[in-house]
Amino acid sequence: MRTVLTPAQRRVLMERSDRAGLRQLAGHAAAIVLSGCWIGLRLPLWPLALLLHGVLLAFLFTALHECVHRTAFATRALNDAVAAVCGAVLLFSPEWFRRYHLDHHRHAQDPQRDPELASPKPRTWRQYLLHLSSLPNWWHSIRTLLVNASGRRKRREPYVPASAERKVTSESRRLLALYAAIALGSIASGSTAALTLWLLPLLLGQPVLRLYLLAEHGRCPFVADTFVNTRTTFTNALVRAIAWNMPYHAEHHAFPAVPFHRLPDLHRLVRPRLRSTSRGYTRFSKEYVLSLGDEAPKPGG
Repeated sequence: MRTVLTPAQRRVLMERSDRAGLRQLAGHAAAIVLSGCWIGLRLPLWPLALLLHGVLLAFLFTALHECVHRTAFATRALNDAVAAVCGAVLLFSPEWFRRYHLDHHRHAQDPQRDPELASPKPRTWRQYLLHLSSLPNWWHSIRTLLVNASGRRKRREPYVPASAERKVTSESRRLLALYAAIALGSIASGSTAALTLWLLPLLLGQPVLRLYLLAEHGRCPFVADTFVNTRTTFTNALVRAIAWNMPYHAEHHAFPAVPFHRLPDLHRLVRPRLRSTSRGYTRFSKEYVLSLGDEAPKPGG
């Protein structure tokens, strides 16, 4: 994979930037604040804003993703701080997610070792609708948080090494304490802010994130070639902005050290090599639905 780019190209593309990261974060955060104010002030059509707000919250997943790679910012402390906030919103211990996600990168589309394939991609209408409901995702997140907080090594996933156990446990326990404090504070004050500005919108926004994530590897072959086993989806600038340029997903898997703001440049260099692509998320979703019931991809093609 290293031969795809020259050393000079790699050096330029791998440059991280606090400025680019803070600009992206500020835009995402501003959109969340504006949609939250729309709901909080009960402005006209505010119930519709619940979905918009939820999508923006759910897509903090892409910010978390960049931060666990520590490519969102040049400063490590910034990556870790933003990951902590995004993880709290999404019920993830950032350290656990880092280990999970890096294992996914090492074994992408390997049915035996890729942790994302522990729950296979939907192949029937029932599985597809269950996937869109996000119920399996919520169950997995809550169960993982509780298991990690318990500190019991024998129940941990194999991709969490002994060196990371203490941090995963402490992060998970802090998150549970935070959620308990929010719940108790809401009950004591009679406030519904946590429900209307966080949990309910997130429930509405998660199905959109599920659809988006399905395009990254769904129906891609189980092969080792990154440009085949990972899909790049061509979409508009708004979606790329909300998703921190992760629609350039084959590019990201090929060169995970390239920060999000450099992925469009990387895309222009490697586009002729891409083998799994889709002309937008609507088209991908339509093609995926039409494939339900078909035979799943096999190893080797």
